[in-house]
Amino acid sequence: MVINAIFYVLCTGCPWAWLPHDYPPKGTVYYYFQKWTEDGTWVKIHDQLRALVRITEGRHPDASAGVLDSQTVKVGTMVSKEVGYDGGKQIKGRKRFALVDTFGLLMMVKVMAASVPEREGAKKVFEKMKENPEKYPRLIRIFVDKGFSGKDFMRLVMDTFGFILEAVLRSDKMEGFVVLPKRWVVERTFGWFNYWRRLSKDYEVLPETSEAFIYIGMTRLMLRRLA
Repeated sequence: MVINAIFYVLCTGCPWAWLPHDYPPKGTVYYYFQKWTEDGTWVKIHDQLRALVRITEGRHPDASAGVLDSQTVKVGTMVSKEVGYDGGKQIKGRKRFALVDTFGLLMMVKVMAASVPEREGAKKVFEKMKENPEKYPRLIRIFVDKGFSGKDFMRLVMDTFGFILEAVLRSDKMEGFVVLPKRWVVERTFGWFNYWRRLSKDYEVLPETSEAFIYIGMTRLMLRRLA
């Protein structure tokens, strides 16, 4: 029932205090949400489910290739920590840097101020991944867009983190909206985030709470897929 209550908050975007009486008390639900966020339980559950989904699709449980991109979102009026202005998107808020596998399943997410440049954000993602290299034993190639490209940056990533970045760029001949190989996968993942109202904006005081809700959302998506 606690898990269902947390899913309810995720899907409806309601405050904890507005949980229906069918669920456990709000204090109990929030206690477990925060406890499992701090001790990494959400990430552990999510990663196990991702491996199961990949196996059911006939793939190795650990991905060898991924796609990295960022999504800029507005923040709630009460949010002040880690908030910045993205001049390219002209949005004041936060950036969600997401690394997904070739199925669009989340491998890593890092929420930062929207003012953080793409390459700086990518380095922070890779630094976080380096803390637990056993979670990515086969990951070698990562597809990115122009914001993460550049020979010097690609060389830095290769030498420091051991990943090969491959830029998937638009051709000058392309006009209007075009679906680009590989990159569309992570864009679809960002679209999945819109399934859950709690992620329509960033309403969380702490970026770590935002990351937890993203992992919870992807956990719910994978549970439904496995069912």
